[in-house]
Amino acid sequence: MGSLAARLAAVTAAVVIVAALIGLYVANLMSSPPTVEARQTAAGSAHLTLKTEPAVGPQGGKPPWVSYLVQNPQGKWIHSTIFKIPGHSLVHFTVYQYDSDSGLRNPFLAQVHGTVGNTMRVDGKSMKSIPPEEASHTFAVPQLNLIVPLRGVPEDEEEGACEEGPCVPSQAHETITFTIRTGGPGRYRWQCFVPCAAGFLNGFGGPMQTIGYMNGFLEVT
Repeated sequence: MGSLAARLAAVTAAVVIVAALIGLYVANLMSSPPTVEARQTAAGSAHLTLKTEPAVGPQGGKPPWVSYLVQNPQGKWIHSTIFKIPGHSLVHFTVYQYDSDSGLRNPFLAQVHGTVGNTMRVDGKSMKSIPPEEASHTFAVPQLNLIVPLRGVPEDEEEGACEEGPCVPSQAHETITFTIRTGGPGRYRWQCFVPCAAGFLNGFGGPMQTIGYMNGFLEVT
């Protein structure tokens, strides 16, 4: 009888632990980073500034995963991937890309789609694509047919590069700019399609599936 009671107690304890872990996981999924609004630059025009870091550092508050960050209109970097942008407007993006390349598994994602002119500028040079193996991340919104591949920091510039945030302009990085024309209001999921989650199965776990890191929402208002 004593043995049975002990086994029941052990099973009950295990169930409680599993339930608690599931609860924490669900709570984490339901938690949401703040929404950051693009900076208005003129009538029908706005600007959004982002950066990517190999490890998010003290701005995060969660594991130091690879992550996007956004600059609010006051110039402060915020650990969020939910961005509010105006509808029926030209929205200009600047992305400071501090991470090294991981490479794409689908070469189609190395081509620019959905921007004005289907082009971007990388360190001032106009480009319509990059070599797939040079991609570090993407900024892609499937519902808007938007794909912007972000070139990684070249190997010959990696010495002294940023390893953990906050990454600063004096460190090696790529500067990517592009412009999109928005339509009517809506909430659109965006994400990175480069398998950049080191230590996770196939590179697609952890930060790749967590809002606030490598995916989020564009809220068009």
